[in-house]
Amino acid sequence: MRVAKWLAVVLGVVVCLDSAVFAEDESEIGFEFTADFASKYVWRGQALVDDWVFQPGVAVSYGGLSASFWGNLDMTDENGSNGEFSEIDLTLDYSGQFSDFDILGYSVGMINYDFPVNGAADDTTEVYAGLSLDVPASPSVTFYRDVDETRDGAYISVGVGHSFEEVFELAPDTPVGVDIGATLGWGNTAYNKFYWGAAPDGSTIGGEMNDLVLTVAFPFELAGLSFSASVNYITLVGDDIRKTDFYGKSRDDNIVAGIGFAAEF
Repeated sequence: MRVAKWLAVVLGVVVCLDSAVFAEDESEIGFEFTADFASKYVWRGQALVDDWVFQPGVAVSYGGLSASFWGNLDMTDENGSNGEFSEIDLTLDYSGQFSDFDILGYSVGMINYDFPVNGAADDTTEVYAGLSLDVPASPSVTFYRDVDETRDGAYISVGVGHSFEEVFELAPDTPVGVDIGATLGWGNTAYNKFYWGAAPDGSTIGGEMNDLVLTVAFPFELAGLSFSASVNYITLVGDDIRKTDFYGKSRDDNIVAGIGFAAEF
């Protein structure tokens, strides 16, 4: 009932944000398939899988509304789940621009997190709302609120980024661009208690900065597909969070390399 209630809230916000958008001619249904290989899986600073993973995704969209599936498949026995999906996310999203101020974009939605392997974690659901500006540095902010297991848990992500369309050529007629970006995440007390436990002295972690992510990606197109090779540096920022060892990992700083492709239909 809690999830159904918040789903109704999300859909209500979609309608109220900009009802005029639905009147536009956005009748085509679009499909996107993505597939990424990464040297490890780190989510919001949490080192969930410390080895290679495969992360496929499928999305269907109609105008600004989209529904998507995303999964993390472990490719080694790092967590005893080689060849199995350790996480499956289902997302409902509506994104667009405000009609009277079109450089300001918005997104609202809901994400259900399912962890099917060995009951590694409790399934939970978040709702979110974000704003972005179509200006240099592309600043954005997104607020996530857990409506299930964490109850009052909230996480805020702020980001900036810039894209260079053509920096060098991989081959004749195959230009490669560069995308650079940074995000900084903050969790409140309920969020940090649920995801990070307690500091070594036994005190519950309060609200503080969680993670900083620096990204460099190299997008290019080949044989009608969009590819991107990337390197990410991820570090824990909060002092109390850095003192924990909640995931049994020895590193508070991670470098993640990956390559992926996307196809639209």
